[in-house]
Amino acid sequence: MSFAGIALGQALAAFGVVGALVIGLYILRLRRRVFAVPFAALWQRVLFERQAESLFSQLKRLLSLLLQLAILAMLVLALRDPRPQTDLVKGRNIVLLLDSSASMQATDVAPSRLELARTKATEIIRAMSDLDHALLVQMDAVITPLGPRSSDRAELERMLINYAPTETRADLPRGLQFAADAVAGLDHPEIVVISDGALGDLSEASKVPLAGAILRYVPVGTSNRNFGITQFSVRRYPLDKARYEVMLEITNASPEPGEVELKLLGDGLLVDVTKLRLNAGEKLPRFYPNLSGASQKLEAVIAPTGNTVDDLAADNRAYALLPERRRAKVLNVTDGNRYLEAALLLDEYLDVKEVTPLKYVSVDTSKFDVVIFDSVTPAEPPKTHALYLDPRGDGAPVKIGKSIDDPSFDKIDRKHPIARFTSLEDVGIAKAHILLPQVGDKVVGQSQGKALLVAGERQRNKFAVLGFDVRESDFALRVGWPLFVLSTLNWFTGEDEQYLSSYQTGQVWRVRAGELASKVNAIVKQPDGKSSVAPVHEGRAVILGRRAGFYQLSVEGNPPLAFAANLNDEVESKIEPSPGLVLGGTTAYSHATKIVSAKQATWVILLLLVAALSALEWATYHRRVTV
Repeated sequence: MSFAGIALGQALAAFGVVGALVIGLYILRLRRRVFAVPFAALWQRVLFERQAESLFSQLKRLLSLLLQLAILAMLVLALRDPRPQTDLVKGRNIVLLLDSSASMQATDVAPSRLELARTKATEIIRAMSDLDHALLVQMDAVITPLGPRSSDRAELERMLINYAPTETRADLPRGLQFAADAVAGLDHPEIVVISDGALGDLSEASKVPLAGAILRYVPVGTSNRNFGITQFSVRRYPLDKARYEVMLEITNASPEPGEVELKLLGDGLLVDVTKLRLNAGEKLPRFYPNLSGASQKLEAVIAPTGNTVDDLAADNRAYALLPERRRAKVLNVTDGNRYLEAALLLDEYLDVKEVTPLKYVSVDTSKFDVVIFDSVTPAEPPKTHALYLDPRGDGAPVKIGKSIDDPSFDKIDRKHPIARFTSLEDVGIAKAHILLPQVGDKVVGQSQGKALLVAGERQRNKFAVLGFDVRESDFALRVGWPLFVLSTLNWFTGEDEQYLSSYQTGQVWRVRAGELASKVNAIVKQPDGKSSVAPVHEGRAVILGRRAGFYQLSVEGNPPLAFAANLNDEVESKIEPSPGLVLGGTTAYSHATKIVSAKQATWVILLLLVAALSALEWATYHRRVTV
């Protein structure tokens, strides 16, 4: 036992001074009043009896004295504040990992899991001793300390005000690694995870060394009833950009079937409404082709109907942004190609200017979005994106190899935007040139291992090279030809990147910020209307996405750019709480009251004993036991 209060010398001095005063009061004789009586012999027997009891009276007075001295000793001992030696020398160092992922917004416990977690954290803070230190850390896709490590319980409670939910997944491995680093080398380290346990695969978290810290787990949540949108994307049709198609997936993470109402909203107006019934654990994909009625924003909203219960609203909405229908300036360098001209006429949002190869040398290509070289190859590359059809000469972005007869596509990269809508396998080709791509270029189509279609980037400008003249094939007579041309132009102008039109929360986004954004920061307007600053690197704004919804990116000198973000996370939609946390075969302690011991307030116990002894003294005094 050690002492955290006044020094021993001070305690002894205080006890000596006050004890001497108490003893002096007991030694002091009482002054008796003198009464004249007529017959002294009457009192002889009384005086004899009092003399016989004098020893007992002295003992009673001594007991009263000892009680008072005991009370005084306890008061002085309380001033010394006795504590266990281990608590005095080595206080606990605690890291509270507070789960703020999307599933913590579930309302199966009132008012929400996150608010219950805040209450649990408050209880832990209030149970800390004066020598304990705690660090509060919010855990979602990133790890965010809510303040410095502190032993001030009031300050720690104020930090909890900044604990707020996000719409991301919780990164437990990163959280444990941060906590382990924070308590490394400190005495009595403890890591406390307050979560619903919806943490996905724990294999990586099991590999994190905890630096000797005790791992504790405080569970929140009771139910697993939830319906959510786990996939959502939209894209325009290449040949009719007034129309679009939608793909989405709804997941029932509940243990029983239920019904939901699905609404599609285009620019805030109702486009479609459907009632769906899902079995327990079912994933229901839905495809809506050939829709219209939205020019830019599209939303999907589900709501439970009937007796269906849905405890998590964060995954009930999904957002998408249709690519902007803007005009692209195209320079067509050709001696005449009716098939190419016809393909370019299909898109009303193309402003096409046609020039001959001789006049091309006087054109400023930086004023165009795309340049198409039809069987022509200039010595210098254009200052914009370029499509090369059957290139000739050394000015092509890739080297041109030997000529081959009757090739056919036998391997195609279907994931690349320029080949996504095009069937090339059965295209008949009379003659083609082999393309020799550089390192980093993408071979989109090849014949017997020889590249015929290559895409890539040079000096931040995209290019695509087709190794044959469409007039020497039946490609120009197929629907795939105009689709190939328009898909390539869309890829050049960036519209293809916006077909999916939504980022996933919990990731770092690199959003195209415009040509003038290289030296300035971007202003990001969040879905809740608040604004933040995002750094710009290589023309793209770097943003950590933690909220689903519609965003707006603004850079001085560039028009505002809108984009969308979604949760779309099956792990977060499965909100079934976990009563325990098992990492690498080790189960974390799960009882909240064992996280920290109660405050070692021995002085409080001593004061209670003082009060009890004072009550005993009062009772014995009035019973004439100690007087």
